[in-house]
Amino acid sequence: SHKSHIRGTWVESNVCPPSVSGTTLLIVAYSTVIAVGLVGNTCLVFIISRQKEMRNVTNILIANLSCSDILMCVVCLPVTVIYTLMDRWILGETLCKVTPFVQCMSVTVSIFSLVLIALERHQLIIHPTGWTPAAGHSYLAVAVTWMVACFISLPFLSFNILTNAPFQNLSLPFNPFSDHLICMELWPSERNRLAYTTSLLLFQYCLPLLLILLCYLRIFLRLRRRKDMVEQATEARQRKARGAQRVNAMLVIIVVAFALCWLPLNVFNTIFDWYHQVLPSCQHDVIFSACHLTAMASTCVNPVVYGFLNTNFQKELKATLQRCHCGWGVPETYESFPLSTVATDVTKVSSMQQGSLL
Repeated sequence: SHKSHIRGTWVESNVCPPSVSGTTLLIVAYSTVIAVGLVGNTCLVFIISRQKEMRNVTNILIANLSCSDILMCVVCLPVTVIYTLMDRWILGETLCKVTPFVQCMSVTVSIFSLVLIALERHQLIIHPTGWTPAAGHSYLAVAVTWMVACFISLPFLSFNILTNAPFQNLSLPFNPFSDHLICMELWPSERNRLAYTTSLLLFQYCLPLLLILLCYLRIFLRLRRRKDMVEQATEARQRKARGAQRVNAMLVIIVVAFALCWLPLNVFNTIFDWYHQVLPSCQHDVIFSACHLTAMASTCVNPVVYGFLNTNFQKELKATLQRCHCGWGVPETYESFPLSTVATDVTKVSSMQQGSLL
């Protein structure tokens, strides 16, 4: 997930040029992802930040997830499209270093945000009468997440370089590529590179998803054991329980979609790092582009899932569009249910005051 450039032999890309239809499909697909990701995530962040009723811990973390996706759409995706279609790097040394740095940082922020959301849900449902995180805690967690992600991504600023070395060894009477530059990683040793990329795979994908799985598994088992309590409860309590279950379903869908979107690129990177000889020469760029595009589609998942399953988001989006069109709108009423009431009859006042998630 940490590579933002086409990895392979750039000479082979000239021996096996991409087809016109393939190039067109690539441009259309990336353009669609950029448009949906930018518009959807921008709307999501705008609405969450605008409505005080929606500004609770989980929504703040979801907005943070959207911010990392916006950064990916603005910086990484356009650069990847240009580099994929060109036979060389034309964007300068700064973007050569910044693009993989930003992509690594964005992915790290996204997965850490999903971990924090899962931990918050776990605390509210498994330990509803214990400590309850407040909005202030989520802002602190967001700041720490970005700082840690920045630190993890720093090697790309150091080891990504512009070079024309691969084109200098061509045995051609006239070398048309002698002045071409590529953006690539140059590590002190292959051992260092493998140690770093393997660590990223573990701490940026495998272990966080395992922790998230454990959290939601415990939540599922706890809710299933208390199903009878909910069925015997009052109508108001049943409505709150159904709402909280809808929240859990939405969050699980977001996590599963993230894991599936990033799986192909992580597999590709792992194969390239450890056994790149098995990758076909002419199809290398095509395979990479397909895997990378699938990973980038994760930037569209958050607003789409959130928009379909969040009734408050739908109401506020409708009201915002009405105000834009008519200059005014009718205030919408919001569903409100404490997140922890699904777990027990006894809840802390702070949990009741936290506000609605949907």
